[in-house]
Amino acid sequence: MIIYDITETDHCRRVESLLQNILPAAPLSYLRKIIRSGHVTVNDTATNADFIVQLGDRIGLKETGRTRKLLAPQRPRLDILFEDDWIVVIDKEPGIAVHRAAEVDHHNLVELGELMLGSREVLPMRIKLRPVNRLDRGTSGAIVLAKSPTAAGIFGRMVKEEGFGKLYLAIVQGTPPPAGTIEIPLEGKESRTEYRVLFQGNGAAVAAVNPRTGRMHQIRQHFRLAGHPVIGDKRYGGKPLHDYPGIGLHSFVTSFTHPVTNTFHLVPAPLPAGMYGILKDLSDTETTRLIRELPQLIGK
Repeated sequence: MIIYDITETDHCRRVESLLQNILPAAPLSYLRKIIRSGHVTVNDTATNADFIVQLGDRIGLKETGRTRKLLAPQRPRLDILFEDDWIVVIDKEPGIAVHRAAEVDHHNLVELGELMLGSREVLPMRIKLRPVNRLDRGTSGAIVLAKSPTAAGIFGRMVKEEGFGKLYLAIVQGTPPPAGTIEIPLEGKESRTEYRVLFQGNGAAVAAVNPRTGRMHQIRQHFRLAGHPVIGDKRYGGKPLHDYPGIGLHSFVTSFTHPVTNTFHLVPAPLPAGMYGILKDLSDTETTRLIRELPQLIGK
């Protein structure tokens, strides 16, 4: 049995996503087979693909000739949170662009995803991914990419008609009210952002944020207009972060009913290591408490 102890890197991650990091060359069908067969355990108990692992959990993986062959010496460049025949959901690092942009000529998420997915095929092939939702370059967390034009059309219609359920974690300056709703029109349209402060630290607060509409830079603009800009967000009045490539905003949970399979999915995205450092600078004690409570936020 191969044993893995869950650290902050994998805290609040689906079991299947964990296996995709440990065995990145393995077909999804193989990963699901070993989970169904009971060859993967959490704290010595058989589990399922959607089980969310937590800090301190112990993961067991039955050691076979095939698993030994598939074990990777290091994690893949991109972190897959969910995947099926239609989409792949990737945990975007802070500071990486989704598309190739005029000022960015390498290391954009779409091209890295295309290279990674194409290289793991038996016969390497060209994969073309299409973003379904969007995240700003400085924001980290879950982004959904369609694997085909058909999938892009189906999920695009779903987003337009229903949208994804989204829960963000934001680190904002000052001392905002403990909870509230920011309703300030953006782009000339009704815009609504709900939030709840999780803890107040040294000069900043950590909040769970639900954007109820989907305007450009909605969370960033709303907190700036409320007088509490997201830290690191220089465009909207946030103080710079010198040792972090992004801003204090993370897309923590994405939920949706799959428009093809009609199955409901909750896809959490572990926090970036650098964001844990920012949180601990605000309050080490409160961050320890928050880490324990993060699993309770999933699904709310």
